[in-house]
Amino acid sequence: MILDADMKAQLKQYMELLEDDVTIKLSVGNDKASEDMTSLVDELASLSSKITIEHTVLNRTPSFSINRGKEETGVTFAGLPLGHEFTSLVLALLQVSGRAPKIDEAVAEQVKNLDGTYHFDTYVSLTCQVCPEVVQALNIMTVLNPNITHTMVDGATFKQEVEEKKIMAVPTVFLNGEEFNGGRITIPEILAKLGSGPDASEFANKDPFDVLVVGGGPGGATAGIYAARKGIRTGIVAERFGGQILDTATIENFISVNRIEGPQLAANLESHVKDYDIDVMDLQRAKSLQVNDYVELELENGATLKSKAVVLSTGASWRKVGVPGEEEFRNKGVAYCPHCDGPLFEGKRVAVIGGGNSGIEAAIDLSGIVEHVTVIEFGEELRADSVLQDRLHRLPNVTVITQAQTTEITGTDVVDGITYIDRATEEEKHIELEGVFVQIGLVPNTAWLGDLVEKNKMGEIIVDKYGATNVPGVYASGDCTDSAYNQIIISMGASATASLSAYDYVVKNAEKFAKVKA
Repeated sequence: MILDADMKAQLKQYMELLEDDVTIKLSVGNDKASEDMTSLVDELASLSSKITIEHTVLNRTPSFSINRGKEETGVTFAGLPLGHEFTSLVLALLQVSGRAPKIDEAVAEQVKNLDGTYHFDTYVSLTCQVCPEVVQALNIMTVLNPNITHTMVDGATFKQEVEEKKIMAVPTVFLNGEEFNGGRITIPEILAKLGSGPDASEFANKDPFDVLVVGGGPGGATAGIYAARKGIRTGIVAERFGGQILDTATIENFISVNRIEGPQLAANLESHVKDYDIDVMDLQRAKSLQVNDYVELELENGATLKSKAVVLSTGASWRKVGVPGEEEFRNKGVAYCPHCDGPLFEGKRVAVIGGGNSGIEAAIDLSGIVEHVTVIEFGEELRADSVLQDRLHRLPNVTVITQAQTTEITGTDVVDGITYIDRATEEEKHIELEGVFVQIGLVPNTAWLGDLVEKNKMGEIIVDKYGATNVPGVYASGDCTDSAYNQIIISMGASATASLSAYDYVVKNAEKFAKVKA
């Protein structure tokens, strides 16, 4: 019995929502994984008279496909879709049966209008919290377009395939046999990579905004809402709506919410933003900013947006070590998310670069999965909280190296080691291992601004208590600024302040902008 009583009770309620008959085509052998898959599929069929099972041979064993009656839909699960992927299974059953997926109509039309044949494979681990979003996105595309097929592949079940393809990070998506994407990706992002995204012409006739927000994280969403509540023309430009919290497993310090996963908080923010008349321009990367009569934002796609005032809330990104091998072996042994990618390094030797809280938490988590963890810290001592250090030092398979300057991540096709200089002796040393997790903090996303606004040596935008920069009409907030602390709640508060200040600027300069318009 794969499903416990509570899961079966919940699942039975969902199965009552099936709209049409579903055929599960099952491809199994005599191994334990096949036995478990057979049990799962049998239990699914027992919960609804609309589900029938047909034994067949698919490309991978064990696997099963979900089909609408006798119609091949192309939605396949290779390996048991349990853990975080259980929701992907439930949604696939409902959507294949005919229940419409929750997706923007314009995006759905783009999917339906895609030309060509697309065979996607997504390699996942069942502990990955990002993977289900990718699996569900591609399953939706498969349901909407008969020329698209998609298979979720559990890396733990198909280890040999994962090793042959040298997959060392999840989710990893292959398209028609070639690697297509690593990490989180949404349907609009997939469409953009396939050449079906919005171009500059779609932005050509937009009137100037009153307040334009650059950034779609918690800060950007807050700034947009506070501006829109004033009844003024508001826009948000986001490279990826949700921002950094999309890569955050669990948030426990967002006051009034005891515990929430980052992607869920991002979804809540997006839903709140949509309650207002805000022009959200997602998947758009800012290229440059200049101030003329209006503040002008140039996008990477060539479009230029104008606004009376701008709030920069572009956040921060994972800081990179910046040594040879880091980019070359990204997703080939170099990783940034221990929660997502840790299971792929089961029984292997890895290093964690960084001795702060994030680095030590990563080392502790990985110690239960891998053979050995080496923590590499540049300073003379670890910087993590003492309670984390105490836990770390009790672990038998962890080594801590301080005063170590990483100089290279080595390998051929994949990572095979890391080289560092012992800063105490200036001796170069090398450690043989199979994975490197980089956990050295964040860097503000401000390089694209050039010298327009004043920044400190860390690249953070310098702002006053109103969120104002040194350039009139340009405000900033959150992790891209010289804020004392980088926290979601601080970013949101600062963004409210910056947005209100931007509104005041627009009001006080109403006469000026009236003349510009005339």
